[in-house]
Amino acid sequence: MQQIQTVVFLGSKPIGYQCFAHLIGQQDILGYKVIGLLTQQRTEFAGAANLTQLATQHGIPVLDTPDDLPETDLLYSVQYHAILTPAQLAKARIAALNLHMAPLPEYRGANQFSMALLDGKTEFGTTLHLMDARIDHGAILFQKRFPIPDACWVEDLYTLTETASLQLFTETLPAVVSGTYTPVPQQELEAQYGSQLHYKNEIRTLKELPEASCSEQLLRTVRATSMPGFEPPYLRTAGGEKIYLVREKDLKR
Repeated sequence: MQQIQTVVFLGSKPIGYQCFAHLIGQQDILGYKVIGLLTQQRTEFAGAANLTQLATQHGIPVLDTPDDLPETDLLYSVQYHAILTPAQLAKARIAALNLHMAPLPEYRGANQFSMALLDGKTEFGTTLHLMDARIDHGAILFQKRFPIPDACWVEDLYTLTETASLQLFTETLPAVVSGTYTPVPQQELEAQYGSQLHYKNEIRTLKELPEASCSEQLLRTVRATSMPGFEPPYLRTAGGEKIYLVREKDLKR
C-alpha cells in the first residue's frame, strides 16, 4: 500500500471536530497534507465544533458539496451525513475510509446505540472500515470493542462510543497513512456477530410504546397529576431513578 500524501476530511459533530483537529496536528509528523474539508453545519453544536472555522484557520479549502471533491490519496469520513456515490468515492486514489460509531457487521446505518440497547447487547464498539457503494458495508481495517454497562442509557452509550472512536482514530492514523493494515471483509464476521441495517426514521417508531404498556390507569394517573410548574408524574426504575411522563404540548412550554 502506498504512503498517503493528501487527505480530504468529511465530518461533523464534536467527534468529527476532534478527529479533524488531530488530523491537522499530525500533518508534519506523519508527512501528509489535508487539502479539503466537507462538512455540514449542525446548529445543535454551534460554537463547540465548528469544523469550517478550524479549516479556515489552517488555510484548508472548505468544499460545498461532495461533487466538489478533488482527487486525493485518502478520503476520511467521521460522522458525515451523506452517502457518497461510486464516482465520488473514486476521487480517493488509495482509500476511502469511514469511522462508524458502532461494531460491524452487527449495526450498519443509524440508531445503532438504541438498537443495541433494545437488543440487550452486553458489548458495543466502533469500527474503521473501507467505504463502498453500500451503507457501512466495506471491509474492516480496525475495530475497538468494549462492554456495555448494566442499565445503560442511550446517552451514556453514545458518550462511551465517542471516546472509543476518538481513541481508534488517533491510535490507527499512523497505520492508515503508511498503509500497514489488512482489510477484513465483513462477510467473514457475519456468522459470528450477525448483521443489521437501520435507517434514521426508524427511531420515530421505536419511541412510541406499545398500546398495551399504556394502561387506562396509567393514563388516568398522568392526567390527574400533570400540573405545569410542578414535578411531572413518573415511573421509578429498579435502581430508584425517576422516568418522567410528559405530554407533547408541555414539552414546548
